[in-house]
Amino acid sequence: MHTVVVGTSGVTASDVLAVARGGARVELSEEALAALAAAREIVDALAAKPDPVYGVSTGFGALATRHISPGLRAQLQRNIVRSHAAGMGPRVEREVVRALMFLRLKTVCSGHTGVRPEVARTMAGLLNAGITPVVHEYGSLGCSGDLAPLSHCALALMGEGDAEGPDGTVRPAAELLAAHGIQPVELREKEGLALLNGTDGMLGMLVMALADLDRLYRSADVTAALSLEALLGTDKVLAPELHAIRPHPGQAASAANMLAVLKGSGLTGHHQDDAPRVQDAYSVRCAPQVAGAGRDTLAHARLVAERELASAVDNPVVLPDGRVESNGNFHGAPVAYVLDFLAIAAADLGSIAERRTDRLLDKNRSHGLPPFLADDAGVDSGLMIAQYTQAALVSELKRLAVPASADSIPSSAMQEDHVSMGWSAARKLRTAVDNLTRVLAVELYAATRAIELREGLTPAPATQAVIDAAREAGVRGPGPDRYLAPDLAAADAFVRDGRLLAAVETVTGPLR
Repeated sequence: MHTVVVGTSGVTASDVLAVARGGARVELSEEALAALAAAREIVDALAAKPDPVYGVSTGFGALATRHISPGLRAQLQRNIVRSHAAGMGPRVEREVVRALMFLRLKTVCSGHTGVRPEVARTMAGLLNAGITPVVHEYGSLGCSGDLAPLSHCALALMGEGDAEGPDGTVRPAAELLAAHGIQPVELREKEGLALLNGTDGMLGMLVMALADLDRLYRSADVTAALSLEALLGTDKVLAPELHAIRPHPGQAASAANMLAVLKGSGLTGHHQDDAPRVQDAYSVRCAPQVAGAGRDTLAHARLVAERELASAVDNPVVLPDGRVESNGNFHGAPVAYVLDFLAIAAADLGSIAERRTDRLLDKNRSHGLPPFLADDAGVDSGLMIAQYTQAALVSELKRLAVPASADSIPSSAMQEDHVSMGWSAARKLRTAVDNLTRVLAVELYAATRAIELREGLTPAPATQAVIDAAREAGVRGPGPDRYLAPDLAAADAFVRDGRLLAAVETVTGPLR
């Protein structure tokens, strides 16, 4: 099994995906263990002094003015975890919780938190045992960290609360730890706070969304090319010299992908035949511009994620010179903004795909295709309601594009009076990514059917490879009306698991 080694300098997006989705094992480097021990010595020295230090010998948040005596400090750390494990609503996905735990471990191993090495080892132990704490949908404002979600994870480290075992069964965390020979941790000064105070949940969801959207943007180039082909459009608008004079890199990449898919097509260029067109509609002609802008948004979001993956987010932090200082690095604004930005881009990509689908189904705009791509229009409704479903998904994408990060709601008796709502931005982006996949699946379904209805014209080799692979995957072609939901589900799976891209790339080579 793949192993990810965590050091002091952060982790990569590939590391996060390997642990969250691939079940990779986690090991701590010797460098990380040394940094953990050194930072702990600083915290222990401060704990022995009479002067109050936030998070070490004081209360938290609005209660930070109270000095806590040594005899109550272990109880203080237990209490912050218990009281902050206040999430509500449905459970979040296993991959999200694993990403959350792994990224908190990343910060702990930086040597800036003051957590003991044995706590870090226990965190790695839970990940390696496949123990996933139960974390709920609601409870994070994206400031002072993803507090409630991280608290539920810390609770499991203490042998409290519930968790899911590797077999998928939810049991008391104490039972699962005992079954895997893991000793619950007894938290000491600062450790409870250090386990809760990070942007790890929203960051983990950002990393996974970036991976999914990278696949979906390339998939959208393919479905857009297929729609252009089905509409007998022109591929001249994809010429690299046209995109070079507006040098957005995402636009150039998208146009190049579409051109690669359409190479050798016998359908393109017929826009001057029976119903001459000077230009194709915007949804066809401007596909690279819209998808390209989204790709450039991805690039910006990836830069933010890389910076955050290299960060140590905690409050207070242990500095190399021995100081323990309060700070505001836990604020989720940088991550929240790009999560919202990606939701906007996803909504627009879904919107333009839906417009192409609608054009394929409208006999007045489809340039010779039957109404709704039906077998016997009037007797058959064809893909009429498939487009309704797609439209409903696009409408939902637009609602999900409303930014969460534009909101803030005060908490902690006005001590925490401006928050990022980054967790909420991440949760809605996950839904947006899911729905965008379905939108592209409907376009794929309509475009492949339309191309097969263009009798006497030969599609591009890459297009034919897509059609062949889709039919093999249960995405059925033209014919009389039938129960449509299974076909759409098969198209969804075909896009979602990467088989669409795999089919295209057997002909084109890797798309950009």
